[in-house]
Amino acid sequence: MPVLVSNLQEKVPVESKLEEMLIRVVEKALGEHDIPENAEVSLVFVDDAYMSLLNQQYRGIDGPTDVLSFAMQEGPDMPGFEEEQLLGDVVVSMETAQRQAEEYGHSFNREVAYLTVHGVLHLLGYDHQTLTDKQKMREQEENILTRACLSASLIREN
Repeated sequence: MPVLVSNLQEKVPVESKLEEMLIRVVEKALGEHDIPENAEVSLVFVDDAYMSLLNQQYRGIDGPTDVLSFAMQEGPDMPGFEEEQLLGDVVVSMETAQRQAEEYGHSFNREVAYLTVHGVLHLLGYDHQTLTDKQKMREQEENILTRACLSASLIREN
């Protein structure tokens, strides 16, 4: 499963160890949902300024958010692309992740892993608009993080 990682920011250091862990988390999330081996996900790290631009452009909301997902599988299949399955992009604000890690009392790596799983689940069609959907999504997030060896309870309100 190709996971492409792009770091488009310089404000928060991103070590190769973190990238490797996040690739493992994405692979675990996709594997838990029987996604084909040729599925591709892009993981993009940005700063708050860049995330603010994306949030305004695509959601009409001023200011940064922690994670945005851009699914590629929402429309009809394009001819000639049967060999590849481009799931989409998960964009994480590393500055927001750093603040939230401190606020929630867990590590930066744990927060970025959580945001990555959250974004991947959105690519797979999960949402949290209703209480039932939110509970299903939170259970999936915890299960995936636990199976990827990042167990520990997350206390989050979204």
